Amino acid sequence: MTQTDIPGAIAALKSLLGERLSTGASLREMHGRDEAYSTPALPDAVAFPESTEEVSQIMRICTAHACPVVPFGIGTSLEGHVIPIHGGISLDMSRMNKVLEIHESDLDAVVQPGVTRTQLNEALRATGLMFTVDPGADATLGGMASTRASGTNTVRYGTMRDTVLALEVVLPDGQVIETGTRARKSSAGYDLTRLFVGAEGTLGVITRLTVRLFGVPEAISAATCAFDTIADAVDTVIEAIQLGIPMARIELLDEVQMRGMAIYNPDLGLPEKPHLFLEFHGTEAGVAEQIEMFGAICEDHGASGFAWANRAEDRNRLWQARHNAYYAGKSLRPGCAGVVTDCCVPISALAGCIARTKELIAESGLIAPLVGHVGDGNFHLLILVEPGNEDEMRRANALAGAVNRAALDFGGTVTGEHGVGTGKMKYMALEHGAAYALMGTIKKAVDPLNIMNPGKMVSVN
Repeated sequence: MTQTDIPGAIAALKSLLGERLSTGASLREMHGRDEAYSTPALPDAVAFPESTEEVSQIMRICTAHACPVVPFGIGTSLEGHVIPIHGGISLDMSRMNKVLEIHESDLDAVVQPGVTRTQLNEALRATGLMFTVDPGADATLGGMASTRASGTNTVRYGTMRDTVLALEVVLPDGQVIETGTRARKSSAGYDLTRLFVGAEGTLGVITRLTVRLFGVPEAISAATCAFDTIADAVDTVIEAIQLGIPMARIELLDEVQMRGMAIYNPDLGLPEKPHLFLEFHGTEAGVAEQIEMFGAICEDHGASGFAWANRAEDRNRLWQARHNAYYAGKSLRPGCAGVVTDCCVPISALAGCIARTKELIAESGLIAPLVGHVGDGNFHLLILVEPGNEDEMRRANALAGAVNRAALDFGGTVTGEHGVGTGKMKYMALEHGAAYALMGTIKKAVDPLNIMNPGKMVSVN
């Protein structure tokens, strides 16, 4: 096996990239952390490629020197995905940020990986089309594909797994491959596109994506409603899903999260009770029918305080507040750090899993607001801890672990959308069993030197 030679790789990359290869302290620090409470680790250098050919050359150099490479989008991940725990090169894809093609008739677009979701939607503004995956942060599409991102629109439009039609990927040895086509389905061979979607940069570098688009609906209406208990809110969601009401968004915020929302967004004026935030898409008549059906279900479960938002500015204010839930939660304990975790269970198991989670939170003695894309059975905890308090950090990690194990007990997964990174690796064998060893076999076959984001997803000896 080639001996690791990071200084040699940096020298060769400097010759290739010039000023677009930086060893400056501030840039290295920026690329040594993400949005989560993860232990930082600095790369030895940061590279800024501008083309697929440059990425290919970078990978050939790094393979020759057995130098680790960690692809970097915008740094909004939550499980330590982009932290270069073994040093090496942070491959910042932000300069590859062009919308290359928009095919209005076929409802798809071809983009470079540094394009953000809001940038793509801005480019689509005049077409009547929209890109629907919305994880909250203005993440890059390359990063969203790498983590198999989803978000508030998933219940209606699907995740990145469903949205990505094709990829261009640079493999560790510098070879450029294309997976998939612009066709909506194929029976030709292994589904390599979905192998790389969710691989978290451990198999290759995504350099181009073809993604599905959807028509902007004729009518959009949003709403909030309050419940006396979490169980009532969850049962409402389950019944609505089982009846096939085509909701575009359905979000749960527990009473603790709503307390934080009242502090961070006082203008919302919502009571500190469990809430659902909803959105309906369709024709004028279709949306009216969806609202009527959902309202009847809510009445049966004791909902109150319905507030409808039909104007775009009111809807945007509502969803901006939901996207700021992380900061609203942190306002419950000023100066705190947040340990985040998520899990996902079958919709029929959601009420039981959340009830068990609330018991675990009470046993921990910590404050942990809960939010969720509950139409998918996915929910999140923000566990608040005092920075430097080792006892609280121990209890927070124990709570996160207990919630993840509870999700498995209920037939679910330890992460619905945050991904594995460094934070969830300890649960991978428990969730996947013998299949986890097959993941390791694939990793070794594609990346025999283990230079692609090493220490993530699978353990390779």
